[in-house]
Parts: sequence; C-alpha cells; structure tokens
Amino acid sequence: MTLALARKIPGTPLEDAVRRYPDVPRLIILKTDVQRRGVHYTEEAVSYLDPEKHQTTGTHIFGTRDGVIALRPESLLLRDGTSIITTPTPPEENPYVVDLHDGRPWLFDAGVALEEVDYWPAPAFYGKDSSSGVPMKNIVSARPQRLNIFPYRYCTFWNNGKGCAFCDIVTQLKKGSRELKIPARLDPVEVGAVIGEALKEEGRFSTVFLTSGSIVGGSRPFDDEIDYYIAILKEVGKNFRTPKFPSQLIGTAFEKEQLKRLYAETGLTSYTSDIEVLNEELFNRHCPGKAEWIGYREWKKRLVDAVEIFGPGRVNTGLVAGIELAGPHGFRSEDEALERTLSEAEDLARQGVSTVLIVWSPRPDTALGAYKNASLDYYIRLARGLHALRVKYRLPIEHDSYRNCGNHPDTDLSRLLPLWEE
Repeated sequence: MTLALARKIPGTPLEDAVRRYPDVPRLIILKTDVQRRGVHYTEEAVSYLDPEKHQTTGTHIFGTRDGVIALRPESLLLRDGTSIITTPTPPEENPYVVDLHDGRPWLFDAGVALEEVDYWPAPAFYGKDSSSGVPMKNIVSARPQRLNIFPYRYCTFWNNGKGCAFCDIVTQLKKGSRELKIPARLDPVEVGAVIGEALKEEGRFSTVFLTSGSIVGGSRPFDDEIDYYIAILKEVGKNFRTPKFPSQLIGTAFEKEQLKRLYAETGLTSYTSDIEVLNEELFNRHCPGKAEWIGYREWKKRLVDAVEIFGPGRVNTGLVAGIELAGPHGFRSEDEALERTLSEAEDLARQGVSTVLIVWSPRPDTALGAYKNASLDYYIRLARGLHALRVKYRLPIEHDSYRNCGNHPDTDLSRLLPLWEE
C-alpha cells in the first residue's frame, strides 16, 4: 500500500473534524468515525492475527456489516488504551482499512496512515474448555477489561415478528449455533465456573457484564428473564468475597418489584435498559415489541423507578444513535434530531438516569439495513451533549465507562474531562 502519514497531509476528513471540535480528543473522534464507517481487514492484516495471542471474532449476539463469520480480529485498541468496538464492513461501503505498515497494523483512510493499532489480547481462559466440553470463550467472552455473559441468544419479541428494526440477534443466533457451536442458552452453574477461571488472570478484568434477548414469559411478563438473571448472578457471585461485585446488566425495563429482587438477591451494582431512540413515535415504529409489551412512557418510568433501587448514576439507557434519522419517518435534519434527543435525555438526567450512545452500524437482513447512519459531526455533537448532561446533573458513569465498556464515545469523554468541579 502506498503510504502517506496523516500528520503530513492537512485536510483529511479526520483532521478537519479535529479542528472543528478542539474540545474533543483526536483519538475519540477517530474511534467514533471508525465505529461509524466500519473497518476492512486486508489479507496482510489478517495474517498478522495470532489466535494464541489475540482475540478473534465469534461470540457476538449481533452480526457484522458484511454478514460474514470468519477468523478476524475481535476489534482494535488505540495507543492510549481506547477500545474501538467496530464491525467488518464491505470495501464498497468506504470503511477504514486495517493494513500493515513496517510489520504492524495501522488504520488507513484513502491510503493515508492515521494511527497504529493493536488487536485485542486474548484472555488466558480462551484456550480452555468448560466441564461440558464447550470452549470457555463461547460461554463467557471478553473485552479488554470486561467479562461478557450472553446467556440467551434469542429475543421473544421476535415470536410475532416484532423485533427491533435495527437488530439481527435472531439471524446471528442461527449462524452462531450452526457455524460456531455456541449454546443458545447457558447453564448458570457453568457460567459461574468459567467466570472463576477467567478471574485467575489477576488484574485483567474490572467488571462483569450480562445481557440477553428479552424473555416475556413468567407469572408476570419478564419474570422468567428476571429468574434467569438471578440464577446466573448468584453463581457468578460465588467467585467474590463481598456481597456486591462490579457488574452491569442490560435487561428489559422491569417493574419495580422485579428490580428490587434483582438488586436484593444478587451482587449486581448497576442496571441498564435500552430505550434505543428518544422519541415516542420512532420508538413505536422501530421497537414494536418493546412498545407492545411495555410502551415508551412506561419504559421511561421504569428507568426512573430503578434509580430508587440502584442509585443515581447507576442506572442508564442506551441509544442506537442514527436510527432517529433513518428512512422517511426520521427527523428531517441532524439539528432537529440533536435538539429533540438531548431534550428527552435531559428529562431523564434530572431524575438520575444517564443516557449513552452507540454508533448505529446498519446490518444486512434488518429492516433498517439499507439506510445510512449519521454524519461524524452528528455523533460528536451528540456525545458532547450527553456528556454535558452528566456534568450538569452530576451523574457518574463509571459502570459504563471507557474501561468497563468501551462502546460509547460520550462516556469516553468522562475519562479525560472531569464530570464536575468541586
């Protein structure tokens, strides 16, 4: 590849954005754009991958932009430790390119070398099998500093065709079960044992993360989901000496009594329930299962109720940022989308609920898969706005930070900018 270094070529799209937003670190802007556009790994970049040393793709509950399951790096690290959680993307969609330069992987854009990157290091437990003979990495996966548990790889909102318009969890379940031999439902005891094995690598992990598709069954809707989470968290908790341990659950918007059980019976310390889009009309359109079983206003109410149990700054909700602009029913402009989204996010923030964004990555085989996501400017402005709300309302976000998650450009800002001044 013909090489030109970005620092010697003014006017690259990245450097233009850096000049427009001097208050946002360059590497966070780069991370955001790589998430927005995706990556393509050259053959040379894939040849650099060593499965003994590096994490490889394979244990997601969601798919990729190119729809391919192949041996590739799980994802990337920048030189300051920033995680880039992104997805392999077809070359014709203009992704960033990961290629080798002087024997090391670099991010390229239009032939310009932007930054050297590292592949995520493989945890020590990844080479081991569980007691049932399943590879441990198919039971518990990892980010650089987080252990992931995806115990149920189906969402029952899809039973009557009302899954979210951006989501490919069911498609990925079919691929994963067939090609990767990943169990559709995990045994809580086995999960606890694998977590114990993972924690033998001292100093590597800072938190345990748990999420699955929604499970509507039970005496009350979602009781089965609550019971399953409690069973898993109890087994995980056996590996800790304290009643509570650093942990995050992304689950359905549960009733207050269900939330009380979740907190009282387990070591869980934080709770997230993703509303996906902060607009009632778009929520009803893009999340029909959530709208049918709970509803937009009730979802927000249950988030606020959770603050009474977990505390301010320990409850948040996630946005699939960009779907609010997609298609004929989306907002007419990015300015309107930003104003409307931040207004509703502030209503939640003043009640102790934080809002975080993920950069929407359109997936094939989804209802919104043919649309484009938003501009880099939009994501930077939204990240700044959400961070500013946490500053204004003094909401910590450590449980979903750059270290404990790594998927949210807005919470990366909390790493470098103090949430508030005393």
